[in-house]
Amino acid sequence: MGESSSTGPGPTSRIPSGNEKPSLLTRRGFLGTGAAAGGALVLGGVEACAVPDGSGGGDGGGAPGEGPGPGQPWPVSTFELEEVSITDLHAGMVSGRWTSRGITEAYLNRIEEIDRQGPTLRSVIETNPEALEIAEALDQEMVEGRVRGPLHGIPIILKDNVATHDRMTTTAGSYALEGSIPPEDSGVARKLREAGAVLLGKANLSEWANFRSSRSSSGWSGRGGQCRNPYVLDRNPCGSSSGSGASASASLCAAAIGTETNGSIVCPSNANGLVGIKPTVGLVSRSRIIPISHTQDTAGPMARTVRDAALVLGALTGLDAADPATAAGADRAEADYTQYLDPNGLDGARIGVATQYSEGHEAVEALLADALEVMKGAGATVVEIPEVDAWRRMGGPSGRLMRYEFKADLNAYLAGLGPDAPVKSLEEIIAFNEANADRELPYFQQEIMHQAQALGPLSDPDYQEALAEAMRLSREEGIDAVMGEHGLDAIVAPTGSPAWTTDLINGDRYHMGSSSPAAISGYPNITVPMGFFHELPVNISIWGRPWSEPELLRIAFSFEQLTQHRRAPKFIPSLDL
Repeated sequence: MGESSSTGPGPTSRIPSGNEKPSLLTRRGFLGTGAAAGGALVLGGVEACAVPDGSGGGDGGGAPGEGPGPGQPWPVSTFELEEVSITDLHAGMVSGRWTSRGITEAYLNRIEEIDRQGPTLRSVIETNPEALEIAEALDQEMVEGRVRGPLHGIPIILKDNVATHDRMTTTAGSYALEGSIPPEDSGVARKLREAGAVLLGKANLSEWANFRSSRSSSGWSGRGGQCRNPYVLDRNPCGSSSGSGASASASLCAAAIGTETNGSIVCPSNANGLVGIKPTVGLVSRSRIIPISHTQDTAGPMARTVRDAALVLGALTGLDAADPATAAGADRAEADYTQYLDPNGLDGARIGVATQYSEGHEAVEALLADALEVMKGAGATVVEIPEVDAWRRMGGPSGRLMRYEFKADLNAYLAGLGPDAPVKSLEEIIAFNEANADRELPYFQQEIMHQAQALGPLSDPDYQEALAEAMRLSREEGIDAVMGEHGLDAIVAPTGSPAWTTDLINGDRYHMGSSSPAAISGYPNITVPMGFFHELPVNISIWGRPWSEPELLRIAFSFEQLTQHRRAPKFIPSLDL
């Protein structure tokens, strides 16, 4: 899918899903400023957008409402904004074809049609009751000639661990934080507002960003129920940024924000056929994001094209006094990463293949082989990287440091909510879950929380040793050593295997995954669609040195333009195998 022209009769940047039925949304209705459809959706505030009975709030996520048989796409209304890029949305507003109000209302209607009913994706926990009002104000700014930038009037969905100080809540999907409105915006939300984005809603996620149980089902939260994969509904969207991935892929928003500690941006991007950027830790603020690990946590964009992801990334970067890590990235941050999007970006690049992350599924191996041939044909030199022992050994210390930091960082976040916080410590969360086991512990437990609670402070020698070991193995003996030895511009491997069938009883089933080197080191990682296997998308990950986002984007964009693998989901209930 290439970039479309901003002139002419309309967007050409969409590949239809092939299962559309005529839309009830007329041009007049779409562009109208009345509160008819979208207004009714948000009038009641947060609860007006709650998931209907039987489709959320702890529901396990069995079969959706009556629909087509296996292998058949779900019939959904034709949607004018399906697959439309941020660039085209912006051009449409500048030209007068669209308004931010109309675009926002259309996305809200789309959420009502396929997230709350029909395919019932359960990707959005709540929508912003002020979204239409915000969009109208941004329209007025545009009428007055004040355009903030490429995200002006663009609706974005945020993962439900990214704090907003408005009429939305921030809960990490847990009933323990139900009703919690932080005292101020996160750094990410503030940056998006400054850029003119419409904060459309909060995305479902693996509860507590999937740091509760080793037997969890990605995309399940107490508040949101089980999020579904829009390509094949009984398949898992991966996590923990599950709803961010599903909502962006299903065109419920222009783009979404995810967060990652290890895999939580790139894995759902893989499962949902998206471009995901896991930035260098410190490039994007983490202030007032419900944390796991200050060593590894970061937020990043999830979008349908590399250009869209680059546009969102540029709006997020920069110094935030509330996050000391951003001091290191302030001088390296770019306001416009689209300047690095070179269709010939693979020419002359030297790329290493991480072989130890490239085996385990024959269909994925075949897609990778095809991808490497594309890269070679575009002028890249491709070299194989033998097994890196440091990468094999870094998981243990990383797991220890995450448990230590989770307790310390989460307690600090909860303290920042003030005296009226629903819960005030990890210990109280554990107790809440046990007291509300029917809503919070119906399928899996909270043993990781117990393990973290049992640990001491960050001054413990065990923590200090784990931190030093994880950094040494992932950085000096890991990515730094490999890239230096082989003279590489980037390292690639499959992001993961095709999405597995969701299983609330036994939990997730991963066959492959390559997120750890970049995640543990805190280095950047970009994932891009690489192809499909039985209607399920598979991505390739491209990672490298710290602050190398420009080089990685150059490579990612070139690969995307040459291959055009992204296509819209069809909402197939299950595969006919």
